[in-house]
Amino acid sequence: MAINTQMIKELREATGAGVLDCKKALEANDGDFEKALEYLRKKGLDAAAKKASREAKEGLVQVLVDEAGRLGTIVEVNCETDFVARTEEFQSLVSAITKQVAQEPNVPDVATLLNRPFVEDQSVTVGEHLTQLIAKLGENMVLSRFARVERDGNGLIEGYIHPGSRIGVLVHMSTDSEDIANNAAFGEVIHDTALQVAAAAPQYISPDNVPDSVVEVEKAKYSAQAAEGNKPDHIQERIVTGKLNKWYEEICLLRQPFIKDDSLSVGDLISQKSKELGTPLTVQHFVRYELETGE
Repeated sequence: MAINTQMIKELREATGAGVLDCKKALEANDGDFEKALEYLRKKGLDAAAKKASREAKEGLVQVLVDEAGRLGTIVEVNCETDFVARTEEFQSLVSAITKQVAQEPNVPDVATLLNRPFVEDQSVTVGEHLTQLIAKLGENMVLSRFARVERDGNGLIEGYIHPGSRIGVLVHMSTDSEDIANNAAFGEVIHDTALQVAAAAPQYISPDNVPDSVVEVEKAKYSAQAAEGNKPDHIQERIVTGKLNKWYEEICLLRQPFIKDDSLSVGDLISQKSKELGTPLTVQHFVRYELETGE
């Protein structure tokens, strides 16, 4: 069968493959569209398999929050170079996956998500679409992680992407007031909290959230350091306590100095805003993703 321009165009639109690849696929399958489609998909799998061992540390972090501030999603997808990360195809992929995570509440992990029908083309899975894009753009790509945060009660979920899309944050702050969500002062404090998480990279909300096993390891390290000075036991205890408090200021959001006014801790800031607004504000949860090369 003679292969014409229209046939090549239709196959290219369906697969995203190059003109020459589409022409070869049609020629190899005597013009049969479905067989040519399968041929290119298998070729894409071969290409992806060859690239799978290549390191992918560039990419994008994307967040999506609905208009009501009730649901937030965050996704990290990696590729090999910043050049590919800036392409429209890659950015569209990340946006689509972020949207899909928002729409599917019962997907527990990356492996499950990769096997789900792709939100923008139900004829392929997320993983198959990713494979096709790997074949098209010529780089390894990895869906690394995702999270979904949803609130039941009053408050807001705030999303923030740092310029460059290497760092993304979701913050869930709750309140007792039903009307507070539209309050500008509340919007400002939750936004400032998201900026804090992005800039200062806390690991926990407060010392109460740090696992005992993690505290014990840190405490043992400080105890060993204090013992080297041959100081009295009560002095050693004060040294250990001081070091632990300093450590909490580094890893716990509410203990960190506020980035816009380091005379305040973030906890102090939230307490002040709670009094001003006449309702308690509580950070319930936060998620922070950063590309590995940006850490």
